[in-house]
Amino acid sequence: MLGELEKVRNIGISAHIDSGKTTLTERILFYTGKIHAIHEVRGKDEVGATMDSMELERERGITIASAATYCEWKGNQINIIDTPGHVDFTVEVERSLRVLDGAILILCGVAGVQSQSMTVDRQMKRYNVPRMAFINKLDRSGADPFKVTGQLRDKLGHNAIMCQIPIGLENDLEGVVDLVEMKAYYYDGDNGEHLRVEEIPDNLKNQADEYREIMLDAVSMFSDELMEAMLEENVEVDMIKDAIRSGTLSMDLTPVFLGSAYKNKGVQTLMDAVNWYLPNPKEITNTAVDLDNDEAEIEVVTDNDKPLVLLAFKLEDGRYGQLTYVRVYQGLLKKGDTIFNMRTGKKVKVGRLIRMHSDEMQDIDDTSAGDIVALFGVDCASGDTFTDGKVNVAMSSMHIADPVISLSIKPVDQKSADNMGKALGRFVREDPTFRSEVDQESNETVISGMGELHLEVYVERMKREYACEVETGQPQVAFRETITKTIDFSYTHKKQSGGSGQYGKVAGIVSPIGPDDEGDKDFQFVNKIRGGSIPTEYIPAVEKGFRASLDKGRLIGFPVIGMKIEVNDGQSHSVDSSEMAFQAAAKGAFRDFYGRAKPQILEPIMKLAVEGPSEFQGSILKTIMQRRGQVIGSSEEDGFSTVDAEVPLSEMFGYATDLRSMTQGKAEFSMEFEKYMPVPAETTVELKKKYESKIVDEDDD
Repeated sequence: MLGELEKVRNIGISAHIDSGKTTLTERILFYTGKIHAIHEVRGKDEVGATMDSMELERERGITIASAATYCEWKGNQINIIDTPGHVDFTVEVERSLRVLDGAILILCGVAGVQSQSMTVDRQMKRYNVPRMAFINKLDRSGADPFKVTGQLRDKLGHNAIMCQIPIGLENDLEGVVDLVEMKAYYYDGDNGEHLRVEEIPDNLKNQADEYREIMLDAVSMFSDELMEAMLEENVEVDMIKDAIRSGTLSMDLTPVFLGSAYKNKGVQTLMDAVNWYLPNPKEITNTAVDLDNDEAEIEVVTDNDKPLVLLAFKLEDGRYGQLTYVRVYQGLLKKGDTIFNMRTGKKVKVGRLIRMHSDEMQDIDDTSAGDIVALFGVDCASGDTFTDGKVNVAMSSMHIADPVISLSIKPVDQKSADNMGKALGRFVREDPTFRSEVDQESNETVISGMGELHLEVYVERMKREYACEVETGQPQVAFRETITKTIDFSYTHKKQSGGSGQYGKVAGIVSPIGPDDEGDKDFQFVNKIRGGSIPTEYIPAVEKGFRASLDKGRLIGFPVIGMKIEVNDGQSHSVDSSEMAFQAAAKGAFRDFYGRAKPQILEPIMKLAVEGPSEFQGSILKTIMQRRGQVIGSSEEDGFSTVDAEVPLSEMFGYATDLRSMTQGKAEFSMEFEKYMPVPAETTVELKKKYESKIVDEDDD
């Protein structure tokens, strides 16, 4: 059972790929006594970091799935979720931030604010997560925490205030000066476990005074008491801490801390700051929708005496069945309790209640509001809300991006075919951005995801975890179709072949949805029937017919988006009209007007960020231009170049290999979906030819 809620912190660690998230978590676990030896990410000792429990993570040196753990620091219980940095696994960050109260945004002391830093910052803002920044890797050549703090302000728009300055940099990094307590902290011992507190070195006193003044000016905006104390020159440490906490919780201030997780410096002082400045569960406002009151928004209070409300935010299928990570928002949860799934209405019994430490489990008897735990054997989907049946509410769901890339897969033998179904069933349940379906025409299994790496990892996991060997086809880009012209339509569906016939007529206007139009950007259906020319009971059938037609456009067979259909006239027959007839009429109307509405093909455009030494900037630009890329901006600092561009996804296959060879392996890139844009005319011709030949082949079969 948890103690006082004031002593609980639910935090996430987020950053650009390779900024040191997992390394920092490993140090936190070591200093809090959860582990007794430090292991590195690409485990040279063949162990690997604690939080990278998947064999694939240890081999590749990246985090693929978010992992949960907990520890205690100076009387506070801290639940930590270590999240991936790679944009292909962005849903892992998304669902973690959905249930966290605070976060640490890690920035590389050399590279500073990178492309994925911006993505995770947007996600934190989406869920109103207060955060503090930790500038890591200050032991590396070219590290500059002052420059990175400036980037936090300029690039991310944070009110970033340094609460520490470094004692030395690069190879000379010794520790940090705390500007709140005005003390110097050194990290002694083989693993930096012995904290030595001394007076500030003489050569840093002036700089410390200067940056303390800057800090006090900024944080005094959040405390009248501190402002008065500054005028009277009677400032106390607790006043400063209260002001920083107030600014952090309101998300108007981002306190900045420094160190090098790999060199074991700055971690303990960062943990102190987590205790001081990040919120406890009571200080965060959480909302749900009242299912009994037209989904009106209501507040969920972190209170053990209120009815139980919890959210399943992540699923894993392990050796012993489904493991469901849950955040308890309200009420008490005990082993043996009966809880109700608000989506399905089913009731389930809590057989096992678990506290997670990476892939290790500790059975517990109960837990309270504000905690993050796991349940065994509960059948549900990611994002389901559970209650004790006393309230009928649902927590708001998280933002899930649509997949942008597909791949056909084929099992090599019957054993693999049996296992492939199990593997895909599990992956689809675990990851909302991973999809699997059977193409009705080719009868192929097609998997879809957020990028090449995303799908590559799942294919590899099938092989390792399910002994399922598959052959993969060419990656397929998720093209879309749309229309560009507004036209009138009128179509009559008439069928008479003995017995009762079918009759339905629909007429109206079809138009493209503009960028400034409000509402759904994919499809809008507007009923403007007056005088009952189409009886009201048939209108849903008309909409259903149009929606069914959108699944497959008539140019290259991809879904149609950006279409508004306004039905303003029609006709029915007293005997021959039916829902089926009006559905067929809508489908016929779609076939009739689609070619006349000047359809075009759209392709996904990716936001690309490439970073590497300045000497390779020309080569980097060349790789982008060769792929129909459009450079949006570039910057150069301290011999390091960053290029931002927009590039069609269809041109990006194999880019990692080309970039490596042109930059001697020194550049890296990240990519995420930005928007859909029309494809060039020659590409349209090519895609249409390919689609037509595919149809001919299938007809021949």
